[in-house]
Amino acid sequence: MSGTLYVVGTPIGNLGDLSPRAVQTLEDCDFIAAEDTRVTLKLLNHFGVRKPLVSYYEHNRRVRGEEILSRLLAGESCALVTDAGMPAISDPGEDLVRACHDHGVPVAAVPGPCAFATALALSGMPAGRFTFEGFLSVNKQSRRDHLRQVQAETRTMIFYEAPHKLPATLRDMYASFGDRRIAIVREITKIHEQVIRTTFSEALRQIEQEPIKGEIVLIVEGAAPPKAEEVSPEDALTLAERYLGEGLSPTDAAKRAAKQTGLKKGDIYKALTERRDADVL
Repeated sequence: MSGTLYVVGTPIGNLGDLSPRAVQTLEDCDFIAAEDTRVTLKLLNHFGVRKPLVSYYEHNRRVRGEEILSRLLAGESCALVTDAGMPAISDPGEDLVRACHDHGVPVAAVPGPCAFATALALSGMPAGRFTFEGFLSVNKQSRRDHLRQVQAETRTMIFYEAPHKLPATLRDMYASFGDRRIAIVREITKIHEQVIRTTFSEALRQIEQEPIKGEIVLIVEGAAPPKAEEVSPEDALTLAERYLGEGLSPTDAAKRAAKQTGLKKGDIYKALTERRDADVL
């Protein structure tokens, strides 16, 4: 019988955010797969946890992923952690989770902090519908292609960005999106946690005076919904006359035309009967 892969959320800043269940899982598992073993070792030492660590990150994920999967299939249990937040979110842990599902290895979640959800909650930006876009490519053309693809996105957009790349990213977004409202959420749960509610143009002016430092989540206002095409009373009347010709009564013809155009049924009915009376005369 195979072991279980536990996807364990770890603090994104404040160590007090590690849940008791997460600590227990780290103590009970056979080994821990970590993005950076040095970072995870500090966390384990803080909570007095002693467990074997193996590195699992972008550049060794294929080979190391196979090794971890083999151990899971042999019956060992593994806790998967990233440096901060939930594994598999903009993280190679996604591949390991998928491989476990493909091979029938149980995957269990031990939820914890997540930077993009926390940043959205702090930002005050519309959160009813949103899209998580992760990190933009370091390749200039790929980054701009990505931004072009979401130019018309009406939902709030969430991006991760490194502080040294923020000026270039803001410039590219300004060029692609126009001067929208944004929130720059930095150093979440840390001493210098800050939410900067601004616009692209104002943020670029601010950065020229003083660089923005720390771990950053960028919340971007979605595009304005396309305006519905206005329908003239004459168009609505023509539509009602068509329905009249199909055998509908004036009342039903006006009602159906009103439903399709958004104009008032009474106005359409009045125009319809006036034209019909005029034709009779």
